[in-house]
Amino acid sequence: MIENMIKAIDQIAQSDPERIAYDYLGQTNTYGDLKQRSDALAAHLDEMDLPRESPVLVYGGQTFDMMATFLGIVKSGHAYVPIDTHSPVERIVTINEIAKPVAAIAVSPLPTTLTGTPVIATEELGEILDQPVADYQVTHEVTGDETYYIIFTSGTTGKPKGVQISHTNLLSYVNWMLSSDFTLPETPRTLSQAPYSFDLSVMDWGPTLAAGGTLVALPKTVTDNFRDLFTTLPKMALNVWVSTPSFVDICLMEPTFSEERYPNLTRFLFCGEELTHATAQTLRQRFPHARIFNTYGPTETTVAVTQVEITDTILADYPRLPIGYAKADTEMLVVDEQLHPVAAGVEGEILICGPSMSKGYLNNPEKTEKAFLNVDGRRVYRSGDLGVQLDNGLIMYRGRTDFQIKLHGYRIELEEVNHYLSQEDHIQVGVAVPRYDRNHKVSQLIAWVVPQAHDFASELDLTKAIKDNLQGGDMMEYMIPQRFVYKDSLPMTPNGKVDIKSIIAEVNH
Repeated sequence: MIENMIKAIDQIAQSDPERIAYDYLGQTNTYGDLKQRSDALAAHLDEMDLPRESPVLVYGGQTFDMMATFLGIVKSGHAYVPIDTHSPVERIVTINEIAKPVAAIAVSPLPTTLTGTPVIATEELGEILDQPVADYQVTHEVTGDETYYIIFTSGTTGKPKGVQISHTNLLSYVNWMLSSDFTLPETPRTLSQAPYSFDLSVMDWGPTLAAGGTLVALPKTVTDNFRDLFTTLPKMALNVWVSTPSFVDICLMEPTFSEERYPNLTRFLFCGEELTHATAQTLRQRFPHARIFNTYGPTETTVAVTQVEITDTILADYPRLPIGYAKADTEMLVVDEQLHPVAAGVEGEILICGPSMSKGYLNNPEKTEKAFLNVDGRRVYRSGDLGVQLDNGLIMYRGRTDFQIKLHGYRIELEEVNHYLSQEDHIQVGVAVPRYDRNHKVSQLIAWVVPQAHDFASELDLTKAIKDNLQGGDMMEYMIPQRFVYKDSLPMTPNGKVDIKSIIAEVNH
């Protein structure tokens, strides 16, 4: 049981300083390096005499010095705000305005100036980290309900929201990941592919560093080039895989992505979006001896709060996969529009209550008040996700309350349509999006699809075959997209999810 995240990592550095903490395409850094560099930064920040708990912006990619910087910041009693190098300049400026940080650290060179924020530039940071500090004492680190990190989510509308995650929130999550619910390998070699500004990354670095494992970085420059990706992946000797389902879908396009080529890979952990039956089934066939876990959780409740192992029985029993059972310290409620609990098997909105729930959004009391409510004397997070709790305790995800559309009087869940598309034999990956008329009413449902290899003479024949299959299955006729657009690939967000918002924008241009 981890009681202090920072001291747990430092203890590994003291007992086994040569243990590998980070592997960047074969270039390795030890736990000793991690302690030395984070101590050096913490000492420098202490000298700056910044107000305790005030946030520090960190700009950079997937590098060891990002990890050392995060650790140095929390050692000195501050929260960090990670911003990825692939973020648009406008987003960086907006986050700086909202977060009001007391400093910014450019692990990679900043592409813009930050008004009113002192910046430790890349070159200066290198000098600070290289400077050994004799016996730095970790006496005033972030602890308890103090904020450990702040992740800015996209938000469905308007400005991004800064989700504050405390040390207590993080401990609740990491200790669960290290429990028998997952039984991770003793010294995990974990894929670190998600950007550090996306909370899925906490699923890789949190339990891995707390357990003395190795983070194996896969930077975006590699994932963007298929040849590089499939040359690099087999060399990484991974035993734990963490990603969105969308990223593993890309990997499954390569026939050699299988147990024969990756003999050490024994755990797959998924979060961030829905894991489809088709993806899980293919993965199960390719890696018959690996354990596959589906998890669910909003950023506001620290990465994930449910898990279920996807076994052959689960695949046989559930055409749409469950998101799992709530972790032991967390309560999941399914409620109606008046926030009253509904019976097992009835659809409603998911409310979450437990020690991994955020205190709210940074400098945004209005949004905090809307999302974090007091219900029956308990503080709960209102997820905006629809779900059903079954009699056996398993929770089924049913989509977003704000991804509902009305077409010709029918209420349609876009994610339900996407579920059926993902099951169709001729479709590799597909999403349905609404097209609006001049009165802002939905006039048409359009599917963007990456097709499987096929022998059809024309796209028209392919579309007819897909529609026939969908009509012959369980899909209601009014849910079948009226138009199919075929693509070589779908646009992705920096977080590795299908970028549905950009597709909606293009369809309605």
